[in-house]
Order: sequence, then structure tokens, then C-alpha cells
Amino acid sequence: MREVAQVAGLLRPLAHEGESEITCDLTIVGAGPAGLAAAVYAASEGLNTVVLESYAPGGQAGSSSLIENFFGFPTGISGGDLTRSFRPTGSAQNFPRQRRHFRSIITTARNIARAFKSRVAFCTLRAKCLLIATDADYRRLDADGREQFEGSGVYYAATALEGQLCRGQTVIVAGGGNSAGQAAMFLAEGAAKVLLLIRGDDVSKSMSSYLSRRVLVHQSIELLRHTEIRRMGGNKMLEAVELENTETRERSVAQTPAVFSMIGATPCTDWLPREIERDEKGFIKTGSAVAHAPAWTESKRPPSPLETSCPGIFAAGDVRSGSVKRCAAAVGEGGMAIAGVREALSTFA
Repeated sequence: MREVAQVAGLLRPLAHEGESEITCDLTIVGAGPAGLAAAVYAASEGLNTVVLESYAPGGQAGSSSLIENFFGFPTGISGGDLTRSFRPTGSAQNFPRQRRHFRSIITTARNIARAFKSRVAFCTLRAKCLLIATDADYRRLDADGREQFEGSGVYYAATALEGQLCRGQTVIVAGGGNSAGQAAMFLAEGAAKVLLLIRGDDVSKSMSSYLSRRVLVHQSIELLRHTEIRRMGGNKMLEAVELENTETRERSVAQTPAVFSMIGATPCTDWLPREIERDEKGFIKTGSAVAHAPAWTESKRPPSPLETSCPGIFAAGDVRSGSVKRCAAAVGEGGMAIAGVREALSTFA
């Protein structure tokens, strides 16, 4: 067996009592949409699979009150209901039907200390392949009522799906960096108006000059300086937000179905070794972006699209550089990663 990873710090032993080490085909770190989807696909392929999660299955999606535009749920579904549909609630006898037929384990981990040759707290887990699906920690807007509209009015990416939701309406983008400027430009193609909120007085201080110039002259983008969101309101969906000018303390209400929070995100990758290459923001590079890595220049095969700079180690979901930060996309990447895992396992045999 080729041992690609050892993961330590388990809250409880994965092995039977008295054992100090177990092995598996695939270890998945993170039980959000990408990790759970990968677990289902891997187990259905007959791979002995272990999933480690630092808190509870579901990831950030699990806290969303409503996930829209997810295939099979035309009226939306809460993050909790979505993840409960295919995660275990206790012993193997309590697994939902979809997972009961497959061989996989989900355990809650207190701390994923390190990868590769780490010493254990309770037992050692040795895996032939590793999938990193640890998500990213998005900075949340400090606004009353925000939690109610996660996924049903508060978004962390501006894609074609959100663009359709907001067509012909006023939308809000909060943030002064390049991601906020790019989101504002994209949304302005179909929205009636985009309100771009910044905490300071000059967007060019935090945004590339070429982009800030485009934002400032765009007829559908209105820049609101020294402005923050104080309150969000609506029934089941976001309907309005209360804005405050932090200099004058004046408050106003904007009718909007969508707020795009672009105030930064930190990928959960600080536990990884240097061998796993990341971009300037800490997100994991995969596929052609790591083909130059020493391990791949010596390999007889190229990296698969979701494979990292270390053969046999994969990344999927929000933690991956270039991902679109959507629940459905994360599920797709989780399933897609398993094709690469099967290819890697065949070379390790």
C-alpha cells in the first residue's frame, strides 16, 4: 500500500477498541457538500472511505436557511435538510438509505493537526488517497438578521445563477477589493442598479486601478462611501436592508433581493504542509496549475483536474483555487474527484 496521508487528533478512535491503527482507500477531510458527495460516490465505488469533520456534517451550507437553484428542489431546501438526507445520525443502523448500502465512516474530529507522518492522539489513520474539502471561512457581515437570509438573499459569489435571480432589480455588493469590483461589474450587466458599499472613501485604495476606473464610470453602479449594512429584513427571502453612513450616522433603507458579501474569505488550509501548493490567498491549486510541481515532473501521468501538487491528494469545493463557491458546484466537484482517486489508486497498486 502507498501511504499518502496520516491524520491525527481524532476525537474518538476509528478502529475497534484496543487497536491503534486503521487503513483505508480514501480519507476525506471536511463533511460539507463536496466532502459528503465524495463520500457517497467513493463508497458506492467500493472504496473503503473515512470522512473527518472538525465540527458537524454540512459545512457552511449546513447553516443556510435556504439553498436556491439546487437540482431537484425547485422551491429550495435548507442546508440542514440537504445534508441530513445523506449523512449518518448515529450508528450504522441509523444511516439514511442512500448511505446504508455503502462502506464509509464519518467521525467528528477535534483537530486535524497535520498531514503526513504526524503522531496520534488516539489512533493513526493511514490512507492511500486524501481529499481535502475543508471549505473556506467567509467573513460575515455584522448586520442584524443576516443569519436568516444565508443562501436566500446573502451570497458569497456572483455567478450566472445569481445574475438571473437579480435581473432587473437593485442589488448590493459589500466590499472594496477586486472580488467586489468584479462582482459589481458582472451583476450590472443584468441588474437595474448595483449599490457598491465601501467602508472608506476611496475604492482605488483597495481595488486595482483598471477595475476601479471601470466601476466608477459604469452607469448602473452607484458607489456608497463610508456605508455599512445594519439590518436585513424580509419574510422567507431578503426584501430590504438598512444602510448607515458611518460619518453622518444617517440611515436609509434599500429594497433588494440580494446582498453579495465580498469582504474576504480564509480557506481552511493552515494545517497543510508546504508541499501542497496554494495561491496567494491560501486556496489550494489543482490540475494544470500544479503540473510544474516536482512530484509531477517525475510522474508518468499528469495531475487530474482536482489533484494537488502531491499525487494522490485532491481538493474539492470552496477550499480549491478557482472554485465557483456554489453548493451545487461543490457537490459536482466531490463526485468528480472520485474519478481522479480511482485513477490514482490504479497507479499505486
